[in-house]
Amino acid sequence: MTDTSSRTARPPGGRPAHGPEARASSAHGPEARASSAPGPEVHSPPAYGPEVHSPPAYGPEVYAPQADTHLLAEALHASPPPPGSDVLDLCTGSGALALIAAAYGARVTAVDLSDQAVAAARHNSARARLPVRVMRGDLFEPVARCRFDLILCNPPYVPARSAKLPSGGRSVAWDAGPEGRAVLDRVCEGAPRLLKPGGALLLVHSALSGTVPTLTQLRRRGLVTEVVRRREVPFGPVLRSRAAWLESRGLIGPGETMEGLVIIRAERPR
Repeated sequence: MTDTSSRTARPPGGRPAHGPEARASSAHGPEARASSAPGPEVHSPPAYGPEVHSPPAYGPEVYAPQADTHLLAEALHASPPPPGSDVLDLCTGSGALALIAAAYGARVTAVDLSDQAVAAARHNSARARLPVRVMRGDLFEPVARCRFDLILCNPPYVPARSAKLPSGGRSVAWDAGPEGRAVLDRVCEGAPRLLKPGGALLLVHSALSGTVPTLTQLRRRGLVTEVVRRREVPFGPVLRSRAAWLESRGLIGPGETMEGLVIIRAERPR
């Protein structure tokens, strides 16, 4: 998503092999993000919550809801937060997922590093007349003393040639270092500390970034994890432009054109 931070390489052998199983779910990524040109259109948006019937607005520097957003929204609708529960939407972007949680009556905090994303999320919250506390900051820093029943996260996760994360522009929403794990590893490290007993993390990312490392890191930190959703989507402009490089690194097979998305649920035992 539109939040950036620093990241870490995944453990050796943790990346799933290319192919249908490796991609275990696909549906967003630089491609999906790159295909989000400025404007009001959102491709096949789901219902954004029991009281949210229109997709959120966004600007040219803000990640528009894409297939990964929609897949995470499906998982959220399948197990919605109870009224009054505390929810964190990390890397909120336009605030689409925060609005869903707020529509269910949850107390929602949304965080993003992008000033434009924060402005868009606040605008969308006001437009939907749903209370969401929107904060600017680097991942968990603004909420370090808080604890949550549910953490939602659609972070940047697309492998990029440069280990240096972008400081501005639309690529902030997807570029995540050579392994695609610069932000993911930080989320895996920080989320468990902010969950209440019985609380859960719902995290979406590409199988290109390694599903096994995510599951392994979260389990090492005491969470009970499972992949609850998978989807494959066609490469968009960004992944198509990086296909030769991704193939040279063994992240995709020759001529591969589909990306797998996964939703991981990780719960802290009571």
